[in-house]
Amino acid sequence: MKRMFASFTCFFVLGVTGYGNASSEPVLAPEIDGPWWQVAGNPRDHKYATEKQEPVDFAVWQAGDGTWQLWSCIRHTTAGGEGGRTRFFYGWEGKNLTDADWKPMGIAMEADPSLGETPGGLQAPHVVKVGDTYHMFYGDYANICQATSKDGKSFKRVIQPNGKTGIFTEGPGCITRDPMLIQIDGLWYCYYTALPGGRGYGFCRTSPDLKTWSHSCVVSYGGKVGSDRFQNECPHVVEVEPGLFYYFRNQFYGKRALNWVYRSDNPLNFGIDDDSELVGSWRLAAPEIILHEGQYYIAALKDSLDGIKIARLKWVSRQRAMNRTDQ
Repeated sequence: MKRMFASFTCFFVLGVTGYGNASSEPVLAPEIDGPWWQVAGNPRDHKYATEKQEPVDFAVWQAGDGTWQLWSCIRHTTAGGEGGRTRFFYGWEGKNLTDADWKPMGIAMEADPSLGETPGGLQAPHVVKVGDTYHMFYGDYANICQATSKDGKSFKRVIQPNGKTGIFTEGPGCITRDPMLIQIDGLWYCYYTALPGGRGYGFCRTSPDLKTWSHSCVVSYGGKVGSDRFQNECPHVVEVEPGLFYYFRNQFYGKRALNWVYRSDNPLNFGIDDDSELVGSWRLAAPEIILHEGQYYIAALKDSLDGIKIARLKWVSRQRAMNRTDQ
C-alpha cells in the first residue's frame, strides 16, 4: 500500500527579520508541492542490525535499466567492529520515482580498510552519470573516494596511485564527507563538508574530468546558522536558472530537522559569515533535489530517522524568506 504523508508546505511571508537582506525584491524559492511518499525504511535484515540504527545521508539516481536506486548510510550498527564507525551503505530499488516502498536490496557497500578506508566509515554517497559511466563519490570518514559503474547498480572502487581510495581530504580529524557534484559550464564542482579546527565549513573543489582536482576553497561558513562542527552538513547545489545557484545547508537531523537555503550567482560563494543571500530555512534534513522529465522532486530523511521520503517540488517567486513550519 502506498504510504503518504501530510503535505509539508513552506510559507513565504513579508517582513520576517533576520533572513537575508532587507531587499523587497522577490526571489525564486523551493516549495513542497503535495504529499510525501516513503520509499525506504529502516531495514534490519542484515548482519549489523541494532535497535539504535538509523538510515541517514543517501543518494537517489536512475540506473541503466530505468529502475531507481537509493543507497543510504546506515549508522549506529555493529559495522566496523569494535572501535569502528558503525556505518555501511544499504540499497533499495524502485520501478518508478513516484512509487512508495521501494524494494530493499541489502548491503550495497562496506568500508575496505585494506584500501585505507576507515572501518565502518562509509558516509553520504552521491552519483552522477557521465556518458555511459556512473560515478559515485562518497566519504570514508576521512577522505572523499570514488567508485564507478556501467549499469548504475554494481560499483567498483577507483584505486588511486598510492593503492588507496582516498582522493582528497581536509586533513586528519576533519571528517571530510558528504560529497555532492554538479557540472557548471563544463567544469565539475564537488561540494562537501569538513570540520577543521572543530568548525563546520562548506568546501568545494573543481575538476574538468573527475580525475584531477583543484585545491579546496570555502564556499559557506558561519552566519546566523553558526559555525559549530555539524552546522554545515549535506551541502547540495542546484542551478535553478542559468547562472543562479541554490545551496542547501543542513544544521539538524531528526525531530529538530532544520535545513537552510542560500542563493548566489557565484557557485564558489554562498556566504562566509554573510547572510545577504539567505533565502530561508525549512524543517527537513539532508535534502537531495532531483529533476526528472521536467519535474523537480525532493528526497529527505524522515524526522523519525527511520526512513527516506520523496515529494514533488516547485520553484515559486516569493518575498524572502522561507518560514520554518511543522509537518
